[in-house]
Amino acid sequence: MKKIVIAGTGSGVGKTTISLGIMKALVNRGKSVQPFKVGPDYIDPSYHKYVTGRPSRNLDSYMLDEDQVKYVYSQASKSTDISIIEGVMGLYDGLGIDINKHSTSQIAKTLKAPLILVLDAKAMGASAAAMVLGYKQLDKNVDIVGVIANNVRTKRHYEIVKASIEKYCSLEVLGYLPPDDEISLESRQLGLVPSQEMENLDKKIDRIGQLVEEYVDVDRIIELSESEAVTSSFELSMFVEDPDVLDLARDKRMAVAYDKAFNFYYPSNIELLKSIGVQLKFFSPLEDESVPDADIIYIGGGFPEVFAGQLEANKSMRESLYRAYEANKPIYAECGGLMYLGEDLLDLEGNSFQMVGAIKGHSKMEKSLKRFGYCQATAKEDNLIAYRGQQICGHEFHHSSFHSDLDTAFDIEKIVNGQVIDRWEGGYFSKNTLASYLHIHFYNNLSLVCYLLSRV
Repeated sequence: MKKIVIAGTGSGVGKTTISLGIMKALVNRGKSVQPFKVGPDYIDPSYHKYVTGRPSRNLDSYMLDEDQVKYVYSQASKSTDISIIEGVMGLYDGLGIDINKHSTSQIAKTLKAPLILVLDAKAMGASAAAMVLGYKQLDKNVDIVGVIANNVRTKRHYEIVKASIEKYCSLEVLGYLPPDDEISLESRQLGLVPSQEMENLDKKIDRIGQLVEEYVDVDRIIELSESEAVTSSFELSMFVEDPDVLDLARDKRMAVAYDKAFNFYYPSNIELLKSIGVQLKFFSPLEDESVPDADIIYIGGGFPEVFAGQLEANKSMRESLYRAYEANKPIYAECGGLMYLGEDLLDLEGNSFQMVGAIKGHSKMEKSLKRFGYCQATAKEDNLIAYRGQQICGHEFHHSSFHSDLDTAFDIEKIVNGQVIDRWEGGYFSKNTLASYLHIHFYNNLSLVCYLLSRV
């Protein structure tokens, strides 16, 4: 089984660029590549899919247990030549100070995957070895098999970095990437600009692939990726073949918002719905006149603030969704979906845009990050996906706030190292509509799917 983790010494060192370059080089060689992303990110996986043609899967040890992580990996990697797993933040960064809590290193050990460490070697010589040695020694159970140096301008600079790491760390240095303005990927508040919006992406990806072919030993990466197979005791079939579940899903139609404004969905969530027989109808709140005829409406996250003017201008769609709300049709919305279902959206310049108006209140873009990270939500009362007192693991990541006089649907806690470090309330349940900033993975609690379907 061929798999390799591309991890960084920290955020911003170039692991996404290098991961994409390796994927592109492998695809150019005719390899079928299955991409993965550690953690809850939606944006990097969109680039993975753009390069490989295969949906990238999230390996998130907070929302999934160890066997579920193994299951997601093993199912997606079947019949592919190699898996490329892009890490999150720095190699040992996770929740709090425990390096085995939801970090890239934890995922690498869970999947018994060899790992390549990416570091930004700009303005660094032999000191690169000290950095790499620290990462190697902190957890010797992490199988670091090589290093790639980013931001190395000259061959002489690379030779110093390479010789130092190989002498003091006994690790292979597999190559480097020089700085190149042509491969710069634009960012906004939540990370990279989504691939759907990136201009000249073909050109950028081609160039990244060319640089990796020229400066990185791709053949050696393929050799180092050979590793032990993993198995999982998690049996999704017990759920998707359950007669009661199939009966709940039978003939159910779900309208799913999907366009440049709303595209934050876990592929596993969408595929789970399909596997139990839910008929999915994708629609665009930006372009379509009305929501499709369906029993349930699902509006994921995204960037409604970027397209606020276009969303406001599509009055017929907004009115269509409001009629569905008034008719008590089940509507489930996450993050950007909450913002869209509110009455108004205020941007950073103070401009106000009319939204659907189902949830009484408005969203407001803020200059700083309002929520970031994993959290645990407890339902205050029965709602669209949970019963009173039920706990749901998820994550929030947003630069907006939502202001409403409505009662909130969840008590939410952020727990680090066994201690509650923050508490807040969130989400709104009105008529048969539930909208919150919480992003969830259905595998975390499969009963959520049943609860949603039962509300039709």
